[in-house]
This record gives sequence, C-alpha cells and structure tokens, in this order.
Amino acid sequence: MTRTGPSGRSAGVDPEALWAPAERPRRGRPPAHSRAAITTAAVALADAEGLAAVTMRAVAARIGAGTMSLYSYVPNKETLLELMIDHVSGDHRLPPEPSGDWRADLRQFAHEQRAIMRRHPWLPAALPARQTFGPNTLAALEYALAALAPAGLGGQAGLEIFSLLSNFVAGHVTHELAQEEAAGHSTREFHDAQARYLRSAAVAETYPLVAGALTAPDDAPGHDATFGRLLDRMINGLTASG
Repeated sequence: MTRTGPSGRSAGVDPEALWAPAERPRRGRPPAHSRAAITTAAVALADAEGLAAVTMRAVAARIGAGTMSLYSYVPNKETLLELMIDHVSGDHRLPPEPSGDWRADLRQFAHEQRAIMRRHPWLPAALPARQTFGPNTLAALEYALAALAPAGLGGQAGLEIFSLLSNFVAGHVTHELAQEEAAGHSTREFHDAQARYLRSAAVAETYPLVAGALTAPDDAPGHDATFGRLLDRMINGLTASG
C-alpha cells in the first residue's frame, strides 16, 4: 500500500493497492481483525483525543491486538490516515441527485462538510496530508461536480471549485473550534479588557476603520449565521470572471 523509493524511504501511498477490493481469504484461520474495524477504532480515538493520539500502538490497544499484528492490515500511519479521511467522508447525507439549483446544492454540500468536520474536529488538520481519494470521497466529489453542471463550467473548473469549497469549510471550522476553545478559557476580566481596548481605539481614531468594523453590531451573531454569510459571498463569486 506504500511505495518505496531508491533510498528505502516511503514515497507515499499507492492508491491502487490501498483502494483495490479486498481479496477473499484463502483456507486457514480467518483474520482476527479487519481494516474497517481498525479504521473505525482510529476515528473514534481521534474524535476523543485528537489526531496526535492516533498511533499504531494506541489503535492496536483499542481493538485488543498486538501493535506489530496491526501492520499486516495497515502498513503505517500514513495509510491509516487515508482510510480515516475516506471513512468519515461517508458521513455525507445528500439527496440521490442534485436539485438543478447549483448554488443551493453547493450550500447544502458545504453545510454537510461543516457538520462532518465539527463531528470530527481532527479532519480539517488531516486534509492537507491526504494523498489520494477513496471511494467515499469520490462519491462526494461526483455529487459536487453534478451539482455544478448547470453552471456550465468545465471539468477542471469544477475540481478547483470543489477544492476551494472544501478548503473554505475546513478553514472556517478550524477558526470556529479555536474560538470556542479560547472562549472556554477566557475570563470576564479578559472580555472587559478587550472591550475597553476597542473603545479606546475608536476614540483615539488611530485605526478608525478597524475600530468601526469591530464595534459594529452583528445583526445575526453566532457561528451558523457567520458561516452562512461567508459561504453565500464565496458561492456568488464562483462564476465571476476577470
């Protein structure tokens, strides 16, 4: 499942070996574990403790296996990460086919992506390391390209928009989660100090535009409303040229 270069170092994941249908076991004792069970255990561990907690040793302990025996199913953590990403990509809850309103369909798709990333907070950080698309990811990509078809864009543009949309959602969820964590550790004294600082900046007019923007009332506060506004702005500009 991994390729090895002349130096003997890993040259990345081999997608053909990774995603090929599993062969039926020959005669003899059936496998004690499965790749699917290992992947499920790794996802549960990442959900509970973060991506850094996912080691071959920790995953083996979760399924009651020896660490070395795990390598007969998954050769390394690099491959395990590919399996984890594709596994959670199967969480998309989408209609059988797009509605024909490509903007509405992309909004729905992005909201699904956001829901998955919030259920699996490690996912945004894992996506940049992804090397290949598994079957669940390909199914999501197929839906997104079908949703974009009425916009009349070419295939390359569709792939670029899929990447742009996914990166936007991942970046926004990362920001949301960081804000929520910071808010959980913030004190009342910190918020009062922040408010005083912004008021002084507005009075001094050192940064009038920044101060005005930061102190302007938010008609629809909250992560959901903010995500919706930014998503609409991005989708509305996808077909703009020049």
